[in-house]
Amino acid sequence: MSPLLQVSGLTRLYGDRVGCKDVGFELWPGEVMGIVGESGSGKTTLLNCLSARLEPTSGTVAYDTREEGLTDIYAMGEPRRRMLMRTDWGIVHQNPRDGLRMGVSAGANVGERLMAVGARHYGRIRAQAAEWLEQVEIDTGRIDDLPLTFSGGMLQRLQIARNLVTHPRLVFMDEPTGGLDVSVQARLLDLLRRLVTDLGLAAIVVTHDLAVARLLAHRLMVMQGGEVVETGLTDQVLDDPHHPYTQLLVSSVLQP
Repeated sequence: MSPLLQVSGLTRLYGDRVGCKDVGFELWPGEVMGIVGESGSGKTTLLNCLSARLEPTSGTVAYDTREEGLTDIYAMGEPRRRMLMRTDWGIVHQNPRDGLRMGVSAGANVGERLMAVGARHYGRIRAQAAEWLEQVEIDTGRIDDLPLTFSGGMLQRLQIARNLVTHPRLVFMDEPTGGLDVSVQARLLDLLRRLVTDLGLAAIVVTHDLAVARLLAHRLMVMQGGEVVETGLTDQVLDDPHHPYTQLLVSSVLQP
């Protein structure tokens, strides 16, 4: 079995400033990788480069396409990358409004993704949309309601449904519980854990919250100043951090 994603020497510079530098790792099917660090550590820049939303200065991001195996996403051309985003990939934004169309119904938000992969039968599209609303714990009676009428937690669950309805193999998540109340965060984390396990998803999750990383990620990368300073199994990194920066992150969370 080959890795789903293979990253080598990934670097993004903004003039003289380092966004991320010389990042390399492999992500395997069904694996969840967490990326943690303080604001400005480079984790969002890295996520944007991995998900083809920001072209790196150097390095490669190779994805195991169904047709050709590991292929550098930046060598495959914009049309193919856009197709990947609509089919094999999902992107869950911190602000769900960035990943939804607020002017169309909840059902249409999910249905549009199905239409992007060739679905045309209205009845089947609506039925699948309803099924996915139920999967993410949204009342199917809200299928024709606009997202504008939804709470923050419901918007995030709708964005998740929109992304997962096409059964992607890889999902990128940028602070998926950010800005939500603690009780809403807990429900959303339970939902994400269940869906990742049930669907066998691979995911890359950026978060500043180490509790979120512990709950969702199998492996962890810790970033500081654009570089990966520590990596390993999540529990090992958080329970026995070796790098001084990781130790500081963990101790600051544990302090009352």
